[in-house]
Amino acid sequence: MGAEAIGWVSSVLLVLTIGKQVWKQWQEGSSEGVSRWLFLGQIAASVGFTLYSWLVHNWVFVVTNALMLVNGLLGYAIVLRHRRRAAQRT
Repeated sequence: MGAEAIGWVSSVLLVLTIGKQVWKQWQEGSSEGVSRWLFLGQIAASVGFTLYSWLVHNWVFVVTNALMLVNGLLGYAIVLRHRRRAAQRT
């Protein structure tokens, strides 16, 4: 198996793993115990890593980090939605 294939397989595993967690948060309707700073840090890091990966022409990491950025944005939006909903109930 070539280095490029290892990178793509690893990328898929990472994105699916994190995506599953965000999906679970959405389905359960709760973000209890999830810090918004987790997603804000992930968003900032993903932006930087995507840009860096693009500059060094590493397409595995461009795609991976761009997808991680989308995951971070979705996760953060879900946390905000759950917190707003919880605040409205009180």
